[in-house]
Amino acid sequence: MSLQQAPIFFANSDIHGHGVFAGRDIEAGEVIEVCPVILIPKAQLPHIRQTVLDDYYFDWGEEGDWYALCLGYGSLYNHSYTPNAEYGMDFENQTIDFYCVNPIQAGEEIFINYNGDVDNQSKVWFEK
Repeated sequence: MSLQQAPIFFANSDIHGHGVFAGRDIEAGEVIEVCPVILIPKAQLPHIRQTVLDDYYFDWGEEGDWYALCLGYGSLYNHSYTPNAEYGMDFENQTIDFYCVNPIQAGEEIFINYNGDVDNQSKVWFEK
């Protein structure tokens, strides 16, 4: 099965370094990107934490035994507590899927809530 994905691009962000942006208007409910993942066993996480990849992995699975490095643009979306997109993990297909939750205009940056839930206002790890 092939999912039609919205055109997106990577560019400088006013929020944090680089970000992912809409290449055209994207409607709520639309698939933005389906990203395959590389699974990292829990035992290898201490090694990952000592590298630049420390800021780019996702927790994976319900038991907490795995982590995932998201390919495509998946690990490059910036965080917001008022995101215009969300993500879901497809454990069977080993993908992280990104969806539009609020209309996004062409050229606008796409944000997700790093807490995994659009409404979760808990501080994220890089905030003090």
